[in-house]
Amino acid sequence: MNRFTSARKKSVMDKRLTEFTSKITAEIRRYIRDSASDLTDEEVQIEIERMILSDESAAGFDVAEKASIGELVFLRTRRELSILDKLLADEDISEVMVNGPDDIFVERRGRLERASLVFENTEELENVIRKIAAKVHREVNELSPILDARLADGSRVNAVYKNIALGGPSLTIRRFPKSRITMDDLLKFGTITEEASVFLLKLVQSGYNIFISGGTSSGKTTFLNVLSNYIPKNERIVTIEDSAELQITGVSNIVRLECRNGSQGGGQGTTGEVNMKQLIKASLRMRPNRIIVGEVRGEEVLDMIQAMNTGHDGSLSTGHGNSTEGMLYRLEAMFLQAADFPLDAIRRQIAEGIDIMVHLGRTADGSRRVLEISEVLGILDGQVALNRLFAFSGTEGLVRTENELRDTERLVMRGLVA
Repeated sequence: MNRFTSARKKSVMDKRLTEFTSKITAEIRRYIRDSASDLTDEEVQIEIERMILSDESAAGFDVAEKASIGELVFLRTRRELSILDKLLADEDISEVMVNGPDDIFVERRGRLERASLVFENTEELENVIRKIAAKVHREVNELSPILDARLADGSRVNAVYKNIALGGPSLTIRRFPKSRITMDDLLKFGTITEEASVFLLKLVQSGYNIFISGGTSSGKTTFLNVLSNYIPKNERIVTIEDSAELQITGVSNIVRLECRNGSQGGGQGTTGEVNMKQLIKASLRMRPNRIIVGEVRGEEVLDMIQAMNTGHDGSLSTGHGNSTEGMLYRLEAMFLQAADFPLDAIRRQIAEGIDIMVHLGRTADGSRRVLEISEVLGILDGQVALNRLFAFSGTEGLVRTENELRDTERLVMRGLVA
């Protein structure tokens, strides 16, 4: 049998499996609807198996295929989130990406792969998205086509309705570990070296303003959370996030703030929105020792940098950037969105506000790593000058450079050594 014939036979078999699964799903839905009493999951499972085994058109399927059909029908008819229930039950899956009813990817142990499960049709996917929105008292429709929300278990959800998602409704669910990741875990994963971790922890304890940059899913929030847990326990902390993800423990004097999306108000535009810029301004009136901003994306960077420049030493934040230098340029661009300041004044504000830049990324094997740790020195020849302290090498990993930390005043005051 040549390769073309084999592929064609597989395609025909896949089509038969899909059609048969849809047939049994429809029959079970009618069975549940017409039942005189509420059925248990076990009763439905038994009826699914009976229908599959008694149907003559299932004769060409082997035992594994029949079991797969039964599981898929059960998920579609008895689980609130349909096939997503199985994916979300897998502890190894950290992210589920749905690009349409039959185009689903997952991130499993740091690697992307296509899921074998698919939705029956667009309507089933839309129904799941509506259920997720209802859980957070929101709606997704043509008038309000984008959903950003956090579920009860902390998972972050983004959904886009079909009128603006051309390949069908889009749904992304990012999950977070049930147990808090520690610096020991990052050392075990190879994310950072022990020398670099000790260095950063001393900086956190001493009150250096640290900004963490990196690409999507590079581990910025996880790293921010790890560093946050080394803030001295007697300090007052205010955390500000789009969706609450930080798990800071051992600090009793803490205020956690979360942005709120607005809703469409009867033709009056968006109402009830509370954005990060507003929360940063509000936090300044709460007498914080430190402000932790989960991620800056726009004009709120002005308020964050000003907070760093007005006595809130030891503040932490993250942002999307492809490199340390690229992140600094992005901060400048975001600053310009907020105010029409001269560029040299913006760069001076950034250089005076941020002490340390930590850049994260993914290496060729897909693992998350700290790629660079740099000290922000100030302005040199009109640009923000960096003192690279640790750099990543493909052969040696993260290594200390010959450069020494220049601003050691806070380390000395705390009785720590650089």
